[in-house]
Amino acid sequence: MTASNVPATADAFATRLLAWFDVSGRHDLPWQHPRTPYRVWLSEIMLQQTQVKTAAPYFERFVAALPSLPDLAAAELDSVLGLWSGLGYYARARNLHSAAKLCVERHGGELPRDIDALTALPGIGRSTAAAILAQAWDDRHAILDGNVKRVLSRYHGIDGYPGLPAVERQLWALAESHLPQARMVDYTQAQMDLGATLCTRADPSCILCPLQHDCVARIEGRVAELPTPKPGKTVPQRQAQVLWLLDDDGRVLLQRRPPSGIWAGLWTLPQSEEAAGAQQWFQAHVRGDFAAGEALPAVAHAFSHYKLDLWPRRWRGIALRDRVGDNDDLRWFARAELAALGIPAPIRKLIEAA
Repeated sequence: MTASNVPATADAFATRLLAWFDVSGRHDLPWQHPRTPYRVWLSEIMLQQTQVKTAAPYFERFVAALPSLPDLAAAELDSVLGLWSGLGYYARARNLHSAAKLCVERHGGELPRDIDALTALPGIGRSTAAAILAQAWDDRHAILDGNVKRVLSRYHGIDGYPGLPAVERQLWALAESHLPQARMVDYTQAQMDLGATLCTRADPSCILCPLQHDCVARIEGRVAELPTPKPGKTVPQRQAQVLWLLDDDGRVLLQRRPPSGIWAGLWTLPQSEEAAGAQQWFQAHVRGDFAAGEALPAVAHAFSHYKLDLWPRRWRGIALRDRVGDNDDLRWFARAELAALGIPAPIRKLIEAA
């Protein structure tokens, strides 16, 4: 079915969805009370790659520490990454920080109420900008996040992977066609809620869905097929040697990652792709015997585009060579200091479990 084959009851899409939302939608999310542009923006960025139940406590901790956009702009990046630590996809936090600074420079310390100005900020695409405008100001804009793509693909029977430009254009047109004239705050939330709670990727609850009577995928028995999955590809597997160094006081040595790439700007254990590289780093920085390190079980971690096995080796009572010492990118940290640092989740889990 193509975009032109809209069911005869297309005008009922928003009406039925809003009626369902009034009874079954999520009305008590932390960013809804109070609902401000800053809080809406922060929640939308957190929810780009994270479920609501996971994001909620991070959101509350974040706004407690940085309650306004100017507070975020004035904060050190290390503090922002520390508040984000554990949520993953850290480019979101770096973009959030950069965007806040630009808002102070260009927009008087506030988010601009304009879709072009919003999408010009780091980390804000078309759908995120639309969601901010709709929820913060009740402006009439369509969104097209993963949940909405799934709902529209099933409701209209749209074939093709939604990430393909041609299919995405089709879905945008449908999203625009269903916009109600009012209640954009509720309608935007209702779309996300329906996809997150009923029209889920696996085992959707079609019998409870307010759109079931017009849904092409349900009528034609194609719910499991739609949306069309992303074409499969082999996920690369990588290895890394991790050096876990503790001094006589039990402090751990952490190294700041480069400003770009995986875990950019975060504090992590020194690592190398190969054992020879790890030994070379050890000998250049540490007074001690590399072979005396305790080999520990591998830690598996999956990124969006590859899998990584971390092979940790631990030394205790270690001292750095005199010419190394503490510096901006290589420092000893006491256990009590770790909570405030931006540390990748698998590394934090490793060093805090000891």
